[in-house]
Amino acid sequence: MSIGFDALFGVHQHTMVIRNQRAEVLAGNLANADTPGYKARDLDFNVAFRQAAHIVDEDPKALVKTNEMHMDGSEIEDDPELTLKYRLPYQADTGNGNTVEVSSERMKYSTNTMEFQATMSFLNHRIALLKNALKTAG
Repeated sequence: MSIGFDALFGVHQHTMVIRNQRAEVLAGNLANADTPGYKARDLDFNVAFRQAAHIVDEDPKALVKTNEMHMDGSEIEDDPELTLKYRLPYQADTGNGNTVEVSSERMKYSTNTMEFQATMSFLNHRIALLKNALKTAG
């Protein structure tokens, strides 16, 4: 009997990948804090998660294609660039056009790291339970 990753880890395998991608984006923002004209970006976790886990919204307000001439939005939803968005600064730097706010970026990076570690702890616990089950079954 084989057990797939989806059955064993659920959605947590997707969250690890997204948290890692978000850490890279936030680190890039911090690295470019002094770059003139640099625009801070962030990963929209909810959109990225829904794409990675292949979750389809059954939104009653969603656009419905009622004519063959209408645009089909399905190809747009799979675009990974939709998850990466520019951030509006709380206090814009009028001097050089840079929108990175270092304190805000550090806070977001720390929060993302804690959420990554929480998911990692959950997955480690799941693996330990599986190892225990295999030992007792064998």
